[in-house]
Amino acid sequence: MNIEENGFELHKDFLDQVSIEEIINEIESLDSNYPKHGIRNAEKKLLSVKKLVDSNLLRDKAKNFLTGEPQIVRVIVFDKTPDKNWLVTWHQDKTISVSEKAEISGWGPWTLKDGINHVQPDIRVLEDMITFRIHLDDANESNGCLKVIPNSHSLGILTKNDQDRVVNEVEEHICSAKSGDLLVMRPHLLHSSSKGKAPSHRRIVHVEYSSFKLPMGLAWA
Repeated sequence: MNIEENGFELHKDFLDQVSIEEIINEIESLDSNYPKHGIRNAEKKLLSVKKLVDSNLLRDKAKNFLTGEPQIVRVIVFDKTPDKNWLVTWHQDKTISVSEKAEISGWGPWTLKDGINHVQPDIRVLEDMITFRIHLDDANESNGCLKVIPNSHSLGILTKNDQDRVVNEVEEHICSAKSGDLLVMRPHLLHSSSKGKAPSHRRIVHVEYSSFKLPMGLAWA
């Protein structure tokens, strides 16, 4: 599978085990009451994650998929566990996080998540974005790995009815991966995940980069 044709591709053995253990250890060192299953703005909260997303390893890889210099859009650490074993219905990632709210034609609606402004931008912004999912654990159907609909990113922003139609017409792809593997995808590729059948840790560092030049006065959050 390649991203030009299908909207996603898998790069095996991308991140070394030393870096993986560094991130896992920092996550596990957080207070027991900390919501580790979904850490938004993770590069601002975890030094090991900040080091990773600022590294040449990721930025040089991102340059292969963008038209200009990569800028961080959003970083989230996910951990699906027996206690937090969720499902995610079919959807497209179609919002970005920016420094402030502004009135821009064709942009909206606006929301506030973890104190950061989020908005659905013009489709051109999404087309100049890339999502990296770095697997800290093995991911497969047993622990609720990602599923995607190949080439659905080429269909633009879909209504719920159109999403349902595409999902019924096109065979899904199960994105099994090993610890250290990198899944690269366009954010508006249709994707979902089921609850794990035998849930265990399924830790992912989710990183979005863009090289789109934002309107005057806005910056990536």
